This record gives sequence, C-alpha cells and structure tokens, in this order.
Amino acid sequence: MRDLRLVVDTNVLISRLLLPRSLAARAVDLAIVEGRLLVSEATLSELACVLARPKFDRYVDIEDRQEFIRHLATLVEVVTILQRFQACRDPKDDMFLDVAVNGQASAIVTGDADLLALDPFMEIRIMTPARWVDRS
Repeated sequence: MRDLRLVVDTNVLISRLLLPRSLAARAVDLAIVEGRLLVSEATLSELACVLARPKFDRYVDIEDRQEFIRHLATLVEVVTILQRFQACRDPKDDMFLDVAVNGQASAIVTGDADLLALDPFMEIRIMTPARWVDRS
C-alpha cells in the first residue's frame, strides 16, 4: 500500500517523538509503513524550529530532537510548492494544504481543528490520528 501519499502535521510528529506509545505515534508509524510522508521546506523548517524550543528540554534532549529530524528527513519526500492555498481559518496551517495538493496526497493526518474543519479539501481526506489508525 506504498502508493498512499500522506501529510502529517507538526503536532502529530512532535507527539510521535515525545510520546512514543501514543496514538499519534501509532498513526505516524502506520503512515510510514503504508505510505510516503510528504513535507515541504516550510513544514520541515517549522518542525525544526518548534523542536528547538527550550520548553522541550525537560522531555527530550536537543541532540535526540535533532536526530529525530535527521531521521525523518530520510523518510520523507520534499514537495515543491507551485500552487499555494488560503483556505484555513488559521493561515499558518495553509502550508499543510499546500503540501497535500502539490504532492497529490491521499490524506492529511492532524489533530488541528482548523484543518479538520476543511475535510475533505480538494478530495484530500483530513483526519485525526485516531481516525487514520482506525480507518477501514
């Protein structure tokens, strides 16, 4: 089933790192096994910037966070953004729509209510980690 092309938002990826036994972690692991993770320079940069915040020091040391990003970079396809969208009520989330459409994604996996409210977006499913894991 490696033909699935998926966008996983920043918060779900961070949950994967911080809570390796969580539902979000299961969703990310399943996405990696069943499909291809799509990112853009912007979404990868956001992940790196967020994980560099000192507030995460008490949970995971900076070297492990940097290693997580390096490892993730080997698993993803970086999508070139040729078409941009302004559809989300939170404009910062539009970058995930950009990746999904430009990368011809099947789905976006997110816990973000602003993105979930758009399901489906241009025939791309937007679903929570729980729904992704439990889909039939």
